[in-house]
Amino acid sequence: MSEPNNCTRGRASAAEDDVSVVFHKLVSHDKQSHCDQENDSDERTEEHIHLRCFHDDAERKEEEEGAEKSRNSQERSEKETLCTPATPQDEEKPKRCPGLGLFYAFLSTVFFSIIAFLVKTIQDLHSIEISAIRCFFQMLFVIPLLIYNKTGFLGPRDKRIYLVLRGFLGSNAMIMLFYAVQQMPLADATVIMFSNPVFTSLLAWIFLKEKCTIWDCVFTVFTLTGVILIARPPFLFGEHLGGIEGDYTNHIKGTVAAFAGAIGAAFTLIILRKMGKSVHYYLSVWYYAVIGFIETVITVSVLGEWKIPACGRDRWLLMLIAVLGIAGQTFLTKALHIEKAGPVSLMRTVDVVLAFFFQFVFLSRAPTWWSLGGSLCIVASTSGVALRKWYSNSRKN
Repeated sequence: MSEPNNCTRGRASAAEDDVSVVFHKLVSHDKQSHCDQENDSDERTEEHIHLRCFHDDAERKEEEEGAEKSRNSQERSEKETLCTPATPQDEEKPKRCPGLGLFYAFLSTVFFSIIAFLVKTIQDLHSIEISAIRCFFQMLFVIPLLIYNKTGFLGPRDKRIYLVLRGFLGSNAMIMLFYAVQQMPLADATVIMFSNPVFTSLLAWIFLKEKCTIWDCVFTVFTLTGVILIARPPFLFGEHLGGIEGDYTNHIKGTVAAFAGAIGAAFTLIILRKMGKSVHYYLSVWYYAVIGFIETVITVSVLGEWKIPACGRDRWLLMLIAVLGIAGQTFLTKALHIEKAGPVSLMRTVDVVLAFFFQFVFLSRAPTWWSLGGSLCIVASTSGVALRKWYSNSRKN
């Protein structure tokens, strides 16, 4: 009878005085595997195990289930802690300079305006020959840049067809602009060429499946109205027109060339947007120069318009046109890579202001009210397209 009593007392004593045993477990904090591997570390975690004497199986089972839940919860918290990637405070994303894309767009606009003005001052050479000389010098300047950047001369295989189209259409737009500048007032040719963003929206709707709204149609009508006010066809404005440079036939030729150049420039922008950032901008300029040089050499040879530039001033101006052409295209492409198309198009309105400034100050030719009215229509429509797209993109973001 004494033995059962002793056992009962022993159980009661064990229930009152729990025995705690402390174990130290090594935890792995390897940064490479985090979760899959275990390496030695100096960090320790303690586990307390209580040795208790249970009165029956139900109490023992309940205690084991509670311990199992506690252990699983601890393991999950350890895994979450170990699997969370480290984010050092020192690693920060490089901050882009605000307004850098707009500054690039402004520089490209200034360079293109100076080029148009320099072409206007060279009277003894055909516009196609000026284009050929510009493309030749651009090739010479771009070759070392391509070698330095290790971009190659052909580009990605799947982008070569776009590069060829960009070179062909871009060089044709340049030729048309130079021809228009020689045939009509500088400001008028520049304003008509400046209408290309409106046509870019229409071409993006056709080829890139972008949305076309009623506002795009309104802006297109405004642009065509501006072109008509600048061209001033006789059946609308009469036979005696003022402010025409030379005879009216050359004025119409210049208007048609500038309008065609605007369409070509719009196609060029569509192709650049299609290629995106997958092609280096120097490679784009390279295709522009090579294809333009081949095309202009063949055309000038067929027309028989080859002339040796006069020594001195004209030769230096031709080299300057080539250098400014490289700089203008480079900054424009970089601006489109950094900034959205809307703000870049708005910044290019400076081109129209500079054209009127150069024409009035250096060429001593005041614009007519018809030209000012047409310029206002085109600038308003182009700015409207840019602002609408800017607002749409801002709402999406």
